[in-house]
Amino acid sequence: MTQGILSIDQGTTSTRAIVFDKQGKALCSAQQEFTQYFPENGWVEHDPEEIWQSTLAVCKSVLEQAITMGIDVMGIGITNQRETTLVWNRTTGKPVYNAIVWQDRRTAAMCSELTEKGVQVTGKTGLLLDPYFSATKIAWILNNVPDARAQAERGELAFGTIDTFLIWRLTQGQSHVTDTTNASRTNLFNIHTMDWDDELCEWFDVPQSVLPKVLDCAADFGVTAVGVLPISLPIAGVAGDQQAALVGQCGFHKGALKSTYGTGCFALLNTGTEPLASTSKLLTTVGYSLNGQTHYALEGSIFTAGANVQWLRDGIQVIDDAKASQVLAESLDYDHGVVLVPAFAGLGAPHWQPNARAALYGMTRDTSNAHFARAALEAVCYQTNDLLNAMAVDGVQSTSVLVDGGMVANDWLCQFLADILQVDIQRPVNMESTALGAAFLAGLQLELYADVEEISQLKAIERVFTPNIDPQVRTACLARWQAAVQSTLMFHQAL
Repeated sequence: MTQGILSIDQGTTSTRAIVFDKQGKALCSAQQEFTQYFPENGWVEHDPEEIWQSTLAVCKSVLEQAITMGIDVMGIGITNQRETTLVWNRTTGKPVYNAIVWQDRRTAAMCSELTEKGVQVTGKTGLLLDPYFSATKIAWILNNVPDARAQAERGELAFGTIDTFLIWRLTQGQSHVTDTTNASRTNLFNIHTMDWDDELCEWFDVPQSVLPKVLDCAADFGVTAVGVLPISLPIAGVAGDQQAALVGQCGFHKGALKSTYGTGCFALLNTGTEPLASTSKLLTTVGYSLNGQTHYALEGSIFTAGANVQWLRDGIQVIDDAKASQVLAESLDYDHGVVLVPAFAGLGAPHWQPNARAALYGMTRDTSNAHFARAALEAVCYQTNDLLNAMAVDGVQSTSVLVDGGMVANDWLCQFLADILQVDIQRPVNMESTALGAAFLAGLQLELYADVEEISQLKAIERVFTPNIDPQVRTACLARWQAAVQSTLMFHQAL
């Protein structure tokens, strides 16, 4: 009988469940989108119950498929949208407020009030003072939901990122836990002591009673309660989506660089067992922790990537489906002249301007749907180039990038990315590296794999895209991009 691992990939716009075999092959899968809520300018929320129901639906679907196929599912790995914040009642399990999504900017003023603590926060966490992270989101919920802070002080409430919430629900409240990667994205976790930090909790006004226990990425996170899923399973691996993608790409060696193109774009560089402080506003974060040893990473965060294409489809409705963006992009030349700065939720690394907003430059009466589509795709590549330039300033240069995520199925995008970055772009056979990484972590805990070296033998590259662009054309493209970014920042500063 084939052994499999159920991977739950709870993302920003959809929830997926995939059963992988030991070789990393997807055997069966299910996916369900859920609603995005934008109650005010810069606010982004999810309904926790909709996330939970979507998780149950896709898990039940794939487990039923697996049982029919005669697959012996051994356990569960979970990967999740990071920083998204929930607070719920420990007795009822009911959230006191909607999930505040990582893209949400409502706590920008709160971050500004803490500016004097910024250097210390970065020193402890490797992060910046920004609404992106969980700490100010927790404080906002406790301060704005009636009686929430009093309940928290009495020990009646629990905080969690999405992984913690799902584990709580799957175990029916028996496990209130997270892993080091998700903990490292809260602004409350000291990445040097590898524990919640008293001073950070005091500065952000978050009571430690709400915080989960922190475990390695491959660990015993609990067992699903009887009746929640068709079969009861151990939860054995957890990592935030970007760190899970690093594992799924087998980026276990120092210097490995992966870039994931989902709702946002996130480039992670494995820096080894010592954290590397950035001078370029990149984040120092936990890459993964195994057997008590932590491997760190430098991270560059772009808030919208696939979300640009979703905006084309659902917002301004210039395409019917994501695949149409490639056809439209291919119809234009390099000198088409239109530039999109997709600061729909602010600008991330290396600018970190939460209040900046998107802008489109260079339009004429001839501007068409093709220009919108191409500019949206090009912007992702330009922003990735900005991240690699920042890494180079920090003393790390790469000759290749491992890519994954839904967007990289687009050949045009991968080629343009290689042209702009001037490095090889390696696309894996399995582009669902995030879900695969969670499965690998669970497999380590369940002893399906002896070690990361055995996992590394499973790595398979489907195609390599090499740079092929006239240097002068590249220079002109990047000059237009930089001019557009500077104009966007100037507009933001004038408000």
